[in-house]
Formats: sequence, C-alpha cells, structure tokens
Amino acid sequence: MGGGGKAEKARRSSAARVKLWVARATTVLLWTCLVHLAANRELWAPSVLIRWPGGCFTQHHAVHHPSEAVAVADGGQREAAHHLVAPLPPKSKLLAFLVLEELSILRFSIFSFCHLISSILRSGIYKNNGYLMVSCNGGLNQMRAAICDMVTIARYLNVTLIVPELDKTSFWADPSDFQDIFDVDHFIASLRDEVRILRQLPPRLKRRVEMGFLRSMPPVSWSDISYYHHQILPLIRKYKVLHLNRTDSRLANNGLPVEIQRLRCRVNYNALRFTPEIEKLGRRLVQALRRNGPFVVLHLRYEMDMLAFSGCTHGCSDKEAEELTKMRYAYPWWKEKVIDSDAKRKDGFCPLTPEETALVLQALDIDRSYQIYIAADVGLFQNHSSQMAALDYMVSLESDIFIPTYDGNMAKVVEGHRRYLGFKKTVLLDRKLIVELVDQYRNGTLSWPDFSSAVKASHMSRMGEPSRREAIPDKPKEEDYFYANPHECFMFAPT
Repeated sequence: MGGGGKAEKARRSSAARVKLWVARATTVLLWTCLVHLAANRELWAPSVLIRWPGGCFTQHHAVHHPSEAVAVADGGQREAAHHLVAPLPPKSKLLAFLVLEELSILRFSIFSFCHLISSILRSGIYKNNGYLMVSCNGGLNQMRAAICDMVTIARYLNVTLIVPELDKTSFWADPSDFQDIFDVDHFIASLRDEVRILRQLPPRLKRRVEMGFLRSMPPVSWSDISYYHHQILPLIRKYKVLHLNRTDSRLANNGLPVEIQRLRCRVNYNALRFTPEIEKLGRRLVQALRRNGPFVVLHLRYEMDMLAFSGCTHGCSDKEAEELTKMRYAYPWWKEKVIDSDAKRKDGFCPLTPEETALVLQALDIDRSYQIYIAADVGLFQNHSSQMAALDYMVSLESDIFIPTYDGNMAKVVEGHRRYLGFKKTVLLDRKLIVELVDQYRNGTLSWPDFSSAVKASHMSRMGEPSRREAIPDKPKEEDYFYANPHECFMFAPT
C-alpha cells in the first residue's frame, strides 16, 4: 500500500505539471496569434472591436472638470488642421516585448488584461527610422518645454530618442544632468507605449559618434510637424543618428493635430517627474508653509541676468546700470545690445521692481496674513540653479496664489500647469498698465483709492480662468504660448 500510494502521488504530481505546461504553452500560443492579428488589425478590427460598446477596446472620456467651460477648438479649425498635417503614425511599440513582459505576471486582473489588449490593438509593428539626440538650451523650464516637444517629434517620426542632454554652458552654468533633475526611469517607462527612449546610443553607433561622425543642426523655430517629416526625417534616415543642438521653441504653438498637443501635455504633466530627492524636499517645503496657513508664491524676476539681457535698468543706480550693460555685451550669443530701458518698461516688457510689486499686492488687497514665498538660496542646491528651479516649480504649483512679475519661461509653464490642475488662481499682471498707473500715483495725479480700484478692475479677468489661446498667423513670438494655456488637454486633466 505504501508503494502504491507513492506511485499514485507521483502520477498525480506528474499530471499536474503536464497540465501547467499545457496551460502555459496554450497561453503563449494564444498571445502569438493575438500579435499576428494585431499586425493585420485593419482587416478585422474595425468591424469586430471598434464598435464593441462598453468594452476595453473603446475609450469614452467622461468630463467632470471645470475645463468643460473651455471651448477646445472650433470644428472647422480642427478639421483644417487635420487636413494640413498628417495624423500620427502607428505607435512605436515593441509588441513582442510587451507580450512577454505581461506573460511574466501569471495573475492578470481584468483591468490590466483589457489595458494590454487595447494598447496592442491600437499599435502597429515597431519601425525604427533612426536615432534622435537633442541638446536642450536655456533655463530649466525652457528645457522642460523643449523636452516635451522633442518627445512628440520623436513619436511622430517613429525614431528612438536618446535621453536629452541639459544645458551646461548657459549663463547659469549648471552642471546637472537629466537624471539629476528628473526621474529618468519613470520618464522612459511612462512613455514606452508612445516612443522608444534609450539612455544612450547602441554601442556601434555610439562609437561612430565618438569618432566624430555625427550630423548636428538646429531645427527651424516654431515649425509645424510637416517640417520635421519633410526636412528632418530624411536626414535621420540618411545618417541613422541626428543631433539637434537647439531645442527652444522649435515646435509651433498652434495648427497641430489635437493628439500631438495632448502628447506634449502627457510628457509635461505625467512623464517629467522630478527625482525622489527633489520631490521629497519640495513636499517638505510645502508642508512647512501649509502649517502656517495659505501662501502666495511671488515669482520676482528682478534678477541680475534678467535685467542685463532685457536691458531693464529702472530702479538701478547709474553704476548698476553700467555693470548690467557690460554683462550683456560680454555674452556674444545675446543679439540685442543697445536697449532703451524707459521705452521697454512703458511697453510692459520689463519685470516689475520690488517696489512696484509691493504696490500691486497692496492694491489687489492680498490678505496680509498670507505668507509670501520667494525663491531663496538653499545650501543643498547651491550652484545648481536647475535643482533650485525645480523646487520653486513644485512650491509654485501648490500655492494658493501664484503671481509672476514677468512672463518668462517659468511663469508661462507654471501658469499652464496650474490651469491643468483646475485653473488654480494665477494673477497675470498687465505690466504695461501697471507701470502707467504706478507713475501716475507717484507723481500725485492718481490717488491711492483710484490706483487700487484701477488695478483691481484691470485684473478681474486675468486670474488664470478658462480661455482660448490667441493665434497670430506668421507671428508666433507674439501669440499665446502653448505651455501657458494648453486648452486641448484640459478635458483630460485630473479632477
């Protein structure tokens, strides 16, 4: 009996292993069939799946967000944009990789199963047209917007993007690399269903680049996607690797398909996450402020580099103005040298001085109990301006009120992000009107009550509420910046 019992137990164990093997083999076979079906989905998917109601193959977006008040785009304009620019090509995705990766997890939830099937059926077979290297230029927020554009361009061209290089040679001379500011693993993983991103080139191509075989060029500013398709893609196919050495404002604000605009937002608001260390310190700063009540973030851009390059010397002594002028001439890449400071200020192109800003805060009746946060030097990030800017960015997003005194890159990008988060209060100062009112108040022709009333009345509709971007044909520098008001993305913003 003992021997028979052991034999029976061994037989059952063997049968169980065979069943497990058959189950795994069947699963692999089914997934293999699914991959082939996905590759030829145009033959059957439209009739079988696309009209399947309520399933995981259709996407229904229920909008429960204040952005419903935003008219995203006029139907005629949207149709015209799609006629002008080709839609996005099939997603650059390695289907077999995704299948094998998901198969390694033996227990599927219904949600993950549906998500995987849906993503595979919406994708095409991966085709890599080459590799794109980019070197960003400017401060952190200028580079942030550029990274979003470069990811979108790489996705559209079906090319592999190498993790962008940050600017180390600008005025700020920050030595930080991408992984010092952003969570690079999250960046790559969160976009893998859209674009292939690598930390570095494959060894063979990397050796070629190190030997000097690299085509490098700046793309044309404010270009639409067709420029990249007709001018940049052929170069990538020819050279296998192309390096774009300038990335600021290289993609148009308007006239692009809505799926391209939404991808720019996805990169900006989901993929570009700061490193855990920066995130942790940022949360600590916000918590410390919150313990003492509401707070205002004042982006006071009255700083040496801004004053030097803008030529704005109002409020400076003659000696200080001379020093700022010398600084501007010391940088050959800054084209504008001779600047009329008074004319620029009256046109509203200068940052407000600290005194002007204080008058505006008082005129707007900002609660005196509110704390005011201004960027300060934190020892941990000394000589690392990008890391300091990252902290300021986090605190600015969380503030009760955000008030930039100049519409630079940080002001614009934070403004757009706060709109995306639910149109959080952002006071967009009318500097041209303010300096006129301030001068009248100073010379005694305008009383304080009249000054305060005029400031309040002129800013009632400048609080970051829902609005449409203003497009100005052939004048992209003068029109509303995409990242300051990405209205195409608001219906998909978090509630």
